[in-house]
Amino acid sequence: MSFIADFHIHSHYSRATSPQCNALGLNKWGQIKGIKVIGTGDFTHPQWFNELQEKLEEAEPGLFKLKKQYAEEVKPEVPLACWDEMRYMLSTEISTIYSKNDRVRKIHSVVCAPSFESAAKINDELSKIGNLKADGRPILGLDCKELLKIVMDASPESMFILAHIWTPHFSVFGSASGFDSIDECFEDMVPHITALETGLSSDPAMNWLWSDLDRFTLVSNSDAHSPMKLGREANRLNTELDYYAMKEAVKRGDPNQFLETIEFYPEEGKYHYDGHRTCKVCLSPEETAKNKGLCPECGKKVTIGVCNRVKSLADRKNPELRPNRIPFRYLVPLTDILANLFGTSPNTKRVLNEYFTLVSELGNEFHILLDAPVPDIERVAGAQIATAIDKMRRGDIHIEPGYDGEYGKVQVFSDTDMKESSNQQALF
Repeated sequence: MSFIADFHIHSHYSRATSPQCNALGLNKWGQIKGIKVIGTGDFTHPQWFNELQEKLEEAEPGLFKLKKQYAEEVKPEVPLACWDEMRYMLSTEISTIYSKNDRVRKIHSVVCAPSFESAAKINDELSKIGNLKADGRPILGLDCKELLKIVMDASPESMFILAHIWTPHFSVFGSASGFDSIDECFEDMVPHITALETGLSSDPAMNWLWSDLDRFTLVSNSDAHSPMKLGREANRLNTELDYYAMKEAVKRGDPNQFLETIEFYPEEGKYHYDGHRTCKVCLSPEETAKNKGLCPECGKKVTIGVCNRVKSLADRKNPELRPNRIPFRYLVPLTDILANLFGTSPNTKRVLNEYFTLVSELGNEFHILLDAPVPDIERVAGAQIATAIDKMRRGDIHIEPGYDGEYGKVQVFSDTDMKESSNQQALF
């Protein structure tokens, strides 16, 4: 069966997360978004681990569902057109900070476990190293290679995914504290890595430019800190609902079972280009080279972004030379499309009212963005929204790249388009 999975999220026990990132809130929004399998996030946190054990029960091998009483509690909050029985996979993100080869390394990794028993073993070992209660995403003084050993010793069936691999400050290839090769980081443990996560600021095609990554499957996940951000990046699989089948599909990167990834436009990621946020300076790699890596306003070093870092390690000009390419497509979240049309922010009452009208009439958000016939969207929401979604599907958009912690701007209609129109109808 074909379904969408998002492995990397956070619970309400992580810093800067929504209180709705609990077992019931994730279930509600997973259905509304159209995600079949969602990572729990943060299973290393003792209170979240207890909450998961209390509210989940095993469904298929290695996957879990809400117990009946909690599922019934969620049901009235989900539009009938979105109803589905969602699954959970035990997952967590771990931050490791350590010194190797005379440099400080800061790397984030996503771990998925097939059972509460194996997750508990991981937690027991990690609790000897650092404080797991302090944050849903624990920070540990531990070599990333040693973390991988702990995970594999707890269960060889665990999944180990390197998170947002190009983020400047906290990733395996980050410009500020990463490595120039994955072998330098993991040495003989490289074969136990399940996949690499491209992150919001890069897409698969960028990663295809470096032949050293050909041996790894590339996955995409939301890294959501609030339920409405679920699925902003995700994976479409074609397997049985079974942890072990999913792991095998991801590890092997079989295009018959791993159908595609769903991508944020990488320019929208907050580290795509180089720059200096304090001075509001955004630079392309070429502009950074021209300025010798310094901010043209204040003279301080700029943060080297993902685009520049990829180019520094790439050994190809043509991404299609990569032999095992899983397809991908870009999406703009439905609330962002509506906010662009209404000239407001995504969290306003007007946007949310229109959003729930659409999902109540047409089905979950992924169905609307990917598959719903444009005439059906027009019937429910009018010509403007139908045209906007059609433009998004065709890639007819406007982009301003993100840099140094500032998200980029992706719009179906640019500010100029909106200003030149005396009213919304003039756009069509």
